[in-house]
Amino acid sequence: MPRILLAAAGSYGDIAPYTGLGARLLADGHHVALATHDSYAPLVRAAGLEFRRLPADPRTRHPDPTAPARPTAPARPTGPAGRRDLLRRAAAFVKELGGGLADAAQQGPGTDLLLLSATTAPLGRNLAEAMGIPALDLPLVPGAPTGDFAPVVSGGRSLGRWGNRAAGRLSLRVIDRLYADATRELRARLGLPPATPRTVRRRAEAAGRPVLHGVSEVLVPRPADWPSGLEVVGNWWPWHAPDTQLPPALHDFLAAGPPPVFLGFGSMAGGEGERLGDLAVRALRRAKVRGVLQSGWAGLTAAPTDDVLTIDAVPHALLFPHMAAVVHHCGAGTAAAGLRAGIPTVPVPVTADQPFWAARLASLGAATTPIPFKDLSAEDAVARLADALGRAATDPALRERAGHAARRLATEDGAGAVAATVARLTT
Repeated sequence: MPRILLAAAGSYGDIAPYTGLGARLLADGHHVALATHDSYAPLVRAAGLEFRRLPADPRTRHPDPTAPARPTAPARPTGPAGRRDLLRRAAAFVKELGGGLADAAQQGPGTDLLLLSATTAPLGRNLAEAMGIPALDLPLVPGAPTGDFAPVVSGGRSLGRWGNRAAGRLSLRVIDRLYADATRELRARLGLPPATPRTVRRRAEAAGRPVLHGVSEVLVPRPADWPSGLEVVGNWWPWHAPDTQLPPALHDFLAAGPPPVFLGFGSMAGGEGERLGDLAVRALRRAKVRGVLQSGWAGLTAAPTDDVLTIDAVPHALLFPHMAAVVHHCGAGTAAAGLRAGIPTVPVPVTADQPFWAARLASLGAATTPIPFKDLSAEDAVARLADALGRAATDPALRERAGHAARRLATEDGAGAVAATVARLTT
């Protein structure tokens, strides 16, 4: 039985999709361990996977200096000092992560294949070299330079084809620099000769190793200027038990009236739950629609009433099809989940790759014009949000385009594409 070690680090959206992928590989007869943070151990084990611990859990060291491709700090750093501080904290995070990844690999009787998220790949490639086993990069966001779009963390604005490619190459250099200390320490621990992250990355590229992106071509068509081996295969979705049911209070709320609007900010906006909850309720009532608030890391909440309900974690795959529209931060997974349900989105991007996904949804005609999260502090925030969620809940053109995208997503099998590649690498 081939033994696979998946490694993923960051917030919920960086981890949960790999539980669904791991469950698919488990069903194909592989032994699958998922190395991640303690907060997600119950989710990993519920999916039937072996849990292995990675340090630097963002739930216990907020704000979260996670991967350079997907930071989850509550806001963009402002000015050179803010950017330097973010890079310093991120470098400390990945240095701690490197030692934890080596520890995780040493558990159990052995590993035949490493599967790596964007955060763990720059470290995991060194581990694969030391262990003499193949590694497969499985990022949830596109990271390779292309003329089609600028790096996803640059705000979603195109710089022109030349500028996009130049910015993409610069982004890779920033990541290489970020992982330099961690790579040096990890290679020394593993008994490997010195090599920079850039050298290790270039070796992987030269070897022609496939990189399978867990993204739908509905949102990101594969760039024609990407080299062979870089593929966009479709999403893999968070695992949930087949018999999972909606909580009774939520079931009753849904049955008591027309479809509500969902509002949630995932791992964003920590500590702003009371303010955001009040704003959300005022906007919902101004738009004359019902609402479901998901508390998330922000602690979003409102007093229970006939028209507003606050919930904890519920699988989006079960919840979103019951909604009239969704309002969220536009993390990669949440953006895809809303589209999968065929319902319009009101994007409220906070940071990192979120403006990119917000712009993609809007360009499809499946979302309203994005409202940057910082604008929710403006005097007209309630009116602006109410107008957007009212339109999202009632505009038939938005729903038609979202439904069309959902039907396209339904034809994709991202986990199956990964499973096929894994089968080739382990036989």
